[in-house]
Amino acid sequence: MIFLYIFLTILIAVIILIKIFTLVVLMKPSNWKRAKMYSAGDMFALKPLHAYIYGRWTGTYIKFLINQVQPRLGPKGKKWLSDRYHAKIITTEQASTIININKDIPLKDLEQVIPYPLARDLMLEGPPDIAAYECSCRYARENSCQPTQVCLVVGKYFVDFIVEYHPKKARRITRDEALEILRQENERGHLHSAWFKDVALNRFYSICNCCKCCCGGIEAMVKYKNPMMVSSGYVSKINLSLCNSCGICAELCPFMAISIPSGTALVDKEKCMGCGICRNKCPEKAVMLYRDMQKPEPLDIDEIVKQV
Repeated sequence: MIFLYIFLTILIAVIILIKIFTLVVLMKPSNWKRAKMYSAGDMFALKPLHAYIYGRWTGTYIKFLINQVQPRLGPKGKKWLSDRYHAKIITTEQASTIININKDIPLKDLEQVIPYPLARDLMLEGPPDIAAYECSCRYARENSCQPTQVCLVVGKYFVDFIVEYHPKKARRITRDEALEILRQENERGHLHSAWFKDVALNRFYSICNCCKCCCGGIEAMVKYKNPMMVSSGYVSKINLSLCNSCGICAELCPFMAISIPSGTALVDKEKCMGCGICRNKCPEKAVMLYRDMQKPEPLDIDEIVKQV
């Protein structure tokens, strides 16, 4: 019994010390506010400290993950990582809906949309705070795509932290500015993804605009077979009567889901993630997206809210 008492005393002391460290040592106002939202269990698991490191040195964190961690992960490591840090691919229309929210959206445990055991809450105040932030994946590459300030941090606690700690790399923007970034990235043939992370209060926290040459999430999927990104819920379908087999869709597809083996464009449904790049960039308007019931449900906020 005495040993149990000693153990509990030490455990409580550790939790208190972690909380003191988080609230005092890392004491910028934005971090104070966010740290108070973590539970005692989160404190003991060092989640606030992990979140601080991730937010404070995002570029270095992602660069190390892409170049050092990802290539060395085995099956168990890949599952552990993807369960805690992942993205839902979304269409331009869905990304715009998130930016245009005008009411509070408290959606928890979106299991049918985000099929991971952790990090699947979408809790936003409307209209949401938004910041444009330097893309860490592009930062990790020697010859990255331009521009680089295309990641959209969404939600007050995350925006406050990023802007306060990265005044030269991040800036608050209006909804119209955010929509313009989405439009421009769509024109460049880049996909949109909503990112979730366990240490980010188990929530959605950003919309990334991903290019296949720089994005660590796409690389994890295609090169390392790590399921860090989940399908939009849609699959591309090609109208063969309109398709002229120009090859633009096959060239742009981030997941190598389209091929032209004999003069006709074909879609591999298993590989297709429903990002919509092929639909958006097809000069003949020969591609459409259709709902695939074998895929997770789309992140269609309006429809999800109706079902809650």
